[in-house]
Amino acid sequence: MGIELELHSGRPTRKRSSRDTVLRGSCEHGEALARVLSTLDRDGSGRLGRVDPYGDTLFNEQEAQVACQEVVALTQGCTDDQQKAALLDLAELLEACAATPGSYLWFMGD
Repeated sequence: MGIELELHSGRPTRKRSSRDTVLRGSCEHGEALARVLSTLDRDGSGRLGRVDPYGDTLFNEQEAQVACQEVVALTQGCTDDQQKAALLDLAELLEACAATPGSYLWFMGD
């Protein structure tokens, strides 16, 4: 199980045309990211707990901004180096999404 990330300039779709909107991607830390996100309460108030490790989840720029705060708290409590690297990578993409009007961060689970 792993989660790949893609930052898009507009709302992505499963069709080939979504490649036209990709700004950046990350698949290096997919398994570690899935492990750390799977520990979160799916029914809680946080955004990251709602990421589906087996499907797709989209965050718009406003959701990404809220999730940035959650990543900071997760990173501070993380003792696993792989998971910490995954969270730092996620934080970078969330910050880029939050700073780019009309953008989306696509979590692609498997």
